[in-house]
Amino acid sequence: MNGTSSSYAPRFLPARLPRVCVAIAASNPVDMVQKADLIVRDNPFIEFRLDYLAKPALGLAKLKTFIEFHPEALIVATCRRAANGGKFKGTVAAEIDVLVKAANLGCHLVDVELETAAQLKPADFTRLRRSANLILSYHDFRGTKKLEETFARIKEFPSDFIKIVTTANSLYDNVVMMKFLEKYSHTHSLIGLCMGEQGVISRVLSVRAGSQFTFAAANPGEETAPGQLTARALRDTYRIDQVDAATRVYGVAGDPVAQSLSPVMLNAGFRRENVNAVYLALHAKSMEDLMACVQDIPIAGLSITMPYKEQIVKELDKSDPWTTKIGACNTTVRSQDGKLYGFNTDVNGVVRPLELRIRLQGARILVLGAGGAARAAVFGLKERGAEVSILSRTAAAAQKLAKQARAKAINKTMLKKLEFDVIINATPAGMEGNRDPLPLSEQELKAKYFFEMVYTPAETKMMKMARARGMHVIPGSEMFVQQGARQFEIWTGKPAPLIDMQRVVDHALAQQAAAKAAEPNGKKK
Repeated sequence: MNGTSSSYAPRFLPARLPRVCVAIAASNPVDMVQKADLIVRDNPFIEFRLDYLAKPALGLAKLKTFIEFHPEALIVATCRRAANGGKFKGTVAAEIDVLVKAANLGCHLVDVELETAAQLKPADFTRLRRSANLILSYHDFRGTKKLEETFARIKEFPSDFIKIVTTANSLYDNVVMMKFLEKYSHTHSLIGLCMGEQGVISRVLSVRAGSQFTFAAANPGEETAPGQLTARALRDTYRIDQVDAATRVYGVAGDPVAQSLSPVMLNAGFRRENVNAVYLALHAKSMEDLMACVQDIPIAGLSITMPYKEQIVKELDKSDPWTTKIGACNTTVRSQDGKLYGFNTDVNGVVRPLELRIRLQGARILVLGAGGAARAAVFGLKERGAEVSILSRTAAAAQKLAKQARAKAINKTMLKKLEFDVIINATPAGMEGNRDPLPLSEQELKAKYFFEMVYTPAETKMMKMARARGMHVIPGSEMFVQQGARQFEIWTGKPAPLIDMQRVVDHALAQQAAAKAAEPNGKKK
C-alpha cells in the first residue's frame, strides 16, 4: 500500500514492518556504527541520522560495512536539513546526493522532508524515487494543526510512506493525531505521532490507530526528537508489540508527571498478570484537557496526582466513602457508558505498611501536614482505631482536619510532653526539587517508627535523621506500591503482584540514585 502508487521497484520491504524504528545519532561514523551494532540484534529496524555527522558523505563507507555485516537489518537513511529541524547545513542537492548513495549501498528507505521535495527538479525526484522506498515527511515543531492541509500538500508527491510529526501542546493533540491516523491509514501508508512530553500517548498508541511504526531512541540521552522514548521502554515497559485494538489504556495524570514511577510499576503488574493493558504518563496542564482526552481515547482508568486530586472530585459520577470523607480522589474508573467512578487508594497505601508492623488499634501516631496525603493518613488511621495527632505549619488547617476526623491538633511546644509509636511525614518536604523546610528537627523525631510518604528520592533527609535516632524507617516506596496495588486490583479484579511491583520500583529508584551520584556535584544536568 503506497502513499501514492508508483511504477518504481525500490528495495524489498517485509509485509509488516516492525513497530519500533530506533534512531541512531552520533557525531562521527565510528560511534554511529558502534551504537547500531549494539542494538541491531534486539532492534533490527534502524534509522541512521546521517545529518548528525559533520560530513554525512564521509559516513557512507562505515554504513556500507554495517549493511554487509547485518543483512537482517531494515535501514532508514535520513539527512534532514537544518531548515527543517535537522542538523545538515548543506544544500538540497547535497542532501539528495547523500540519500541516493545511501540507498545504493543497501538502505531500504530514505526519509525526505516535504520542503525538500518541493524544491527538487522532476529528474532529481525521479532519481530519488528509483533509489529506495521513500518516506515523505513533515515536522511541525510548534503544534498540532492543519493536518488535513498538510496531508493534501504531501499527497501531491508520489511516495511509499507519508510521515506527519507534530508537537503536542496538550493531551488532546494526541487525540487529534490518532483520529487523523484512523481516518486515512486504511488508504495510505501513514506514520504519525506527536513530539514533546505531552506526546508520549501518541508514541505508544499511534501504532494502534494506524501508524506503520513509531520511533525510539537507542539509549537515554540520545533522543533525536523531543519526548522520544527509548526502544527498551517501548518494548519492556509499554509492551508496544502487544498493543492492539483490545488493549485497555490507563495512566497517571498530573502536572508534572515526567518523574512518576507509576508507568514502570503498573505496566510491570499488567505484564506479570498477562493483562492486555498499557499505562501511560499523562501530563495534563488543565482539568479540561484531561477530561477531553479521557472521553475520546477512551481511557479505562486513571491515577490522579498533584494538583488534580481535589479538582477531579466534581467530575465524578460516583465515588467511594474514602473519597467523600477525604475530599480527594487518586483513582478513577471509566465505565463502558462513559461514567467516571472515583476511589481513594492512598488510605490503603498508608494503612497497609503499618498493619504489617504494628497493631493500629490504640497506636499513638503523629501525622505531619494537613494536605491531601495527610487527610488520607488521618482518616484511614482513625478508622483503624489509632490515636492520631496532627502537626502542620498552618495551624488552622490542622485544627480543621482534626475536627473533621475527630483527631487532635498539636503544636511544637506540645511535642516534649507527648510520646508516639509512629511519626508520618505527609508533607512534600524532602521530595526531589522541593525546598520547603523540614517539619521536625532530628531531636524532635521521637518514636519507634518513622514513615516517609515521599518516595523520590528513595532516601530523604528525614529518613537519614530517623535512622540516626535509631528509629525503624518505612520508606515512601512502600506506600507508593501499596496504593498502586489497590489501583491494580480495582481495575483488573485480580490480586496485585506486589513483589514484582515493589521490585521494579526499588530498581528504578536505585537507578535514579546512581545516575544522580554520577553527575558532577550530584546535580542534574
